[in-house]
Amino acid sequence: MFVGAQVSLYPMTDGFVDVILSSLHALDPWRDKLRIETDDISTLIVGPPEVLFPALRDLYSAAASTGQHIVLRSTLSRGCPGEPDDPICQTNALANPSEPLVSRQQSALSAIAETPDKGQFADAQFSLYVMGAGNHMAEIMGCIEFLKQSGTFLRSKNFCTRLSGDAGPVFATLEQAFCRFGPPNGHVTIDLTVSANSPSKR
Repeated sequence: MFVGAQVSLYPMTDGFVDVILSSLHALDPWRDKLRIETDDISTLIVGPPEVLFPALRDLYSAAASTGQHIVLRSTLSRGCPGEPDDPICQTNALANPSEPLVSRQQSALSAIAETPDKGQFADAQFSLYVMGAGNHMAEIMGCIEFLKQSGTFLRSKNFCTRLSGDAGPVFATLEQAFCRFGPPNGHVTIDLTVSANSPSKR
């Protein structure tokens, strides 16, 4: 299994370099559990989803705490057939697809209920893509039903779903969507945008 994210930060400020570089330090506590590679376009983060999503949350929260308008863009993937298996990605977080959807939804909701707040607000939109064999629309619709009960659901949009709330539950919701829906050995991806401090909300 290969699990990872390509993530980029876009601060809307003249001091964007300092915001990006200082925010990347939020990944330091996670470096012993993840493979992290940064270049001039994005940062690759490889590792199990139960570590990957909290690391993304902390990266976002560090950037948002600057008070500047920032956007985090990420493509997340698990089980890509074009990537080699990586031992660092071993996880027990992926749901068994033979478990009924309603049971997986309840497990996902329980995980969110146990998630503490981070004290940083997050506005997000994302799309979940379930690829390969199987009834992918049943998995996606099951995920949408879960999202509507998650406490972070804001509204549906064309091609994506809006989430809003504290960064802790928002990123926990994303993690559960990524892990609980779609086959554990199949290819699942998320296209994610998270925004903080947007002047259009004032």
